[in-house]
Amino acid sequence: MNASDSLVIIPTYNEKENIENIIRAVFGLEKVFHILIIDDGSPDGTANIVKRLINEFPTRLFIVERSGKLGLGTAYIAGFKWGLAHGYEYIFEMDADFSHNPNDLPRLYSACAEDGYDMSIGSRYVSGVNVVNWPMGRVLMSYFASKYVRIITGLDIHDTTAGFVCYKRRVLETLELDKVRFKGYAFQIEMKFTTVMCGFKVKEVPVIFVNRELGTSKMNTSIFGEAVFGVIQLKWDSWFRKYPKPVN
Repeated sequence: MNASDSLVIIPTYNEKENIENIIRAVFGLEKVFHILIIDDGSPDGTANIVKRLINEFPTRLFIVERSGKLGLGTAYIAGFKWGLAHGYEYIFEMDADFSHNPNDLPRLYSACAEDGYDMSIGSRYVSGVNVVNWPMGRVLMSYFASKYVRIITGLDIHDTTAGFVCYKRRVLETLELDKVRFKGYAFQIEMKFTTVMCGFKVKEVPVIFVNRELGTSKMNTSIFGEAVFGVIQLKWDSWFRKYPKPVN
């Protein structure tokens, strides 16, 4: 068995064009990572591709199948609970479409495992704007959304909506996962905000974000709108909520 302390969670919905390539790319890294696919009933057969690959990688690749599109946030929460139950020390969020480069996984791991941070973020904006092949309107929307979040929440994080993240186990054990309320972009903001409010140390690792070449983007204005209004609620609630402290 290829033992690993690290689990990469990849939520999927209709990712048949990318899923095998992203799995093989992660498994091709020198460091051993395990992968958990959370598939929300993809009608294109994504789950079937994963199950075929499980025969090839039975000790490294796992899948949780859900009945329909239940939201990005709930997919990650399910994955976090699975990873904690199976004893992983470092748990990652990553997209299936190669917008997050698998070669950056060891850098996120190193920030937590070697440099002492509790969360590391693959950041598009910590060293300028590192986005490739996005329409300019979307680049500006994303960049200024993160600026907006920083102003409202006071977070000292440049890429607050980033979905390429490494968590130490103790962060996810502390965060009261059942109290996470948002499902879309605001989920990513809420996880970072709560992590900081609980007193954990966060590191932004500069990465280059490349827009997907295959498959269809899941972004829409309602998801983005949740982030815009959700951050106000997050800040408001923080004035009345007692945040848990690290469990160890």
